[in-house]
Amino acid sequence: MTVPPRVPHPTTLITVAPTGAESAKADVPDLPTTIEELVETAVRCEAAGAAMIHLHIRDDEHQPTLEIGRLKEAVDAVRGATSLIVQLSTGGSVHDPLDLRLKVLDAEPDSCSLTMGTTNFGDDVFMNPWPFVAELYQLAQERGVVPEFELFDLGHVHALHRLLDTYGLPYGGKVHCDLVMGVPGGMPGTTDALVASVQALPAQTTSWSATGIGRTTLAVALASLSRGGHLRVGMEDTLTLSRGVPVTHNEQLVSRAAALAELTQRPAMSTTGARDFLQIKQR
Repeated sequence: MTVPPRVPHPTTLITVAPTGAESAKADVPDLPTTIEELVETAVRCEAAGAAMIHLHIRDDEHQPTLEIGRLKEAVDAVRGATSLIVQLSTGGSVHDPLDLRLKVLDAEPDSCSLTMGTTNFGDDVFMNPWPFVAELYQLAQERGVVPEFELFDLGHVHALHRLLDTYGLPYGGKVHCDLVMGVPGGMPGTTDALVASVQALPAQTTSWSATGIGRTTLAVALASLSRGGHLRVGMEDTLTLSRGVPVTHNEQLVSRAAALAELTQRPAMSTTGARDFLQIKQR
């Protein structure tokens, strides 16, 4: 089924993914890994144009963790300091067991990522078997958490058709996807791949964004904006502004995304506008 033509939204939803689970603090000292660093990052990125923050949490040794108390502390801290939509990763790291990933929703985020299938991830395998995807989706529906469907390849797009046809619409009725592009093992970060993915999205899709990993960041951002999509940026996805120029704060990436959105006459969406756009539950 081909997605019917849509008029692009007049503003651009910018999501910041500040940390991720892959980069080590020792290698990237500017990576925000403590609760205090995440809050400082959230405040500055909101001011720069972000409306949603996608959180991976680290422990006291700066290692990825899904410990529910730590997740809840981070959610509450960011909520207390900003009006950003708080989205928790249910992917964790590639080594996290499925049962712990299901418990992420116990931290009561506004939104959660929901990856639509297993994919090779560099030298590792990011496991998302169908029964897990289906259980997580139904749990999000029950809890009133708005999912962002993460799509790493066209097989994931096909799986999203199956999920929506089987279990219906998510809480709030909006279907928002993020095309994750440029991961070794997933689809390439090219305009052709983006267009093919967007054309294959389910008819129920109401919005989509795109994420370009590493060197594909700018190419994907420009392709997304030109196609009417939204943007996810952050140090989870890229650590350089240009060749040899490291990112020192996530604000730099958000500011650049906001400038690109402004150039395309679709300026950054406000947090209030984003909550209505995605039908985020009041908590």
